[in-house]
Amino acid sequence: MLYLFVFARLILTSVPMKYRCLFLCLLCNTNIFAQPKTDTLLLNMLLRNSSPVMQKVLKDKDSFWVQVIYTQINRNKNNKPFFKNYYFNADSDLYFNPASTVKLPLALLALEKLNSIHIKDVNKYTALQIDSSYPKQTKVYTDSTAQNLLPSIAHYIKKAFLISDNDAYNRLYEFAGQQTINRNLHDKGYKSLRITRQFLGLTAEENRHTNQVRFIKDDGTLIYAQPPAYNTDSFYFGKVIKVGKAHYNSNDSLINEPIDFTKVNHVPLEDLQQLLQSVLFPSSVPKEQRFNLTGDDYRFLYQYLSQYPSETNYPKYDSAEYYDSYVKFYFRNGDHKLPPYIRVFNKVGWAYGFLIDVSYVADFKNNVEFMLTSTLYANSDGILNDDKYDYETVGWPFMYQLGQTVYQYELQRERKYKPNLDNFKMHYETRNEKDTRPTIKNVDN
Repeated sequence: MLYLFVFARLILTSVPMKYRCLFLCLLCNTNIFAQPKTDTLLLNMLLRNSSPVMQKVLKDKDSFWVQVIYTQINRNKNNKPFFKNYYFNADSDLYFNPASTVKLPLALLALEKLNSIHIKDVNKYTALQIDSSYPKQTKVYTDSTAQNLLPSIAHYIKKAFLISDNDAYNRLYEFAGQQTINRNLHDKGYKSLRITRQFLGLTAEENRHTNQVRFIKDDGTLIYAQPPAYNTDSFYFGKVIKVGKAHYNSNDSLINEPIDFTKVNHVPLEDLQQLLQSVLFPSSVPKEQRFNLTGDDYRFLYQYLSQYPSETNYPKYDSAEYYDSYVKFYFRNGDHKLPPYIRVFNKVGWAYGFLIDVSYVADFKNNVEFMLTSTLYANSDGILNDDKYDYETVGWPFMYQLGQTVYQYELQRERKYKPNLDNFKMHYETRNEKDTRPTIKNVDN
């Protein structure tokens, strides 16, 4: 940074005295001296947690690439919410791989696109079939995890949220289309958000092509066919991003070079927080930033953002493998259970040593609510794709301690008006104990 200050001093000598103050003000408001954002309130909150994993991460935050956004929610007498973000080490230039958190905007965009079709009987519950329209694409005509054995956008979203199913994400991507995905997100103000690929190992060119999708009646009669699409738009990738000191390639060979993440999916942490806020509290964001969703869409999203795999009949997930806190990192403890009066509306991701969780927590017993968004890199050996990440020893324990630290603070925090959380009380499913179908134990996520 020294050369920047020297440069500024040299420039100042050529600026008339009466304009120097203005110049300094402008200079300080540019990104040239930008630093990670850390608020005293959140920092002190974390420092009071004496757990070894919390102190380890705080002491070496740069090695763990940790970022946290704690969103405090206060209501007025009319129950209108107001939001204030507190940050720890939040830095838009600090890279993290968004992993499965991209499934959240994909679900919203798929529902929005359905609502723009305006064809009778085409909705999120309508059965669909996906064709292969380009090399390496795959078709799907049936879904053994659905009650009617047919795929649908609703069923894919359920699977994407309940256990973070990767195939569900790929199918939502194929329906929404790469061009529509990125144009619509940019139009909503998410200029830095970029979704360029499916989780299929395809090339950049192959990811630009998306499949034909046909909406059908249960008897197979065609209702509407969406033709295959190709994205002609170009992407701006900015700086080169490389992670790790070595990695295993697709042939399981060790390559003594980092992985280049420059052109992959990219979602800034603040965008993740804002995406979830726009769904749960649509009136809190500008109209142009909201998604075109129906009342039923919102209720559907709230249910499956917070429902447990153990409560779900279709798909019928194995509750031992996919336990209640499986994708609830801030409450992922030893017994895998959450208190019955708490629901977490969230989306998580994990890949290449990165862990991410964007959550809204509602405690219906104590009338407590808050949002918490964070990311952490847990890969001490610096080797990617070796399946030897520090999730168990650092990643998930840190996420749990982080969540509980903020939750305990919220339990003690005084509020002028207690929130009415009725809008988030959902009618969840009950697992049919007489159902003899085998449970699903192994899903690519």
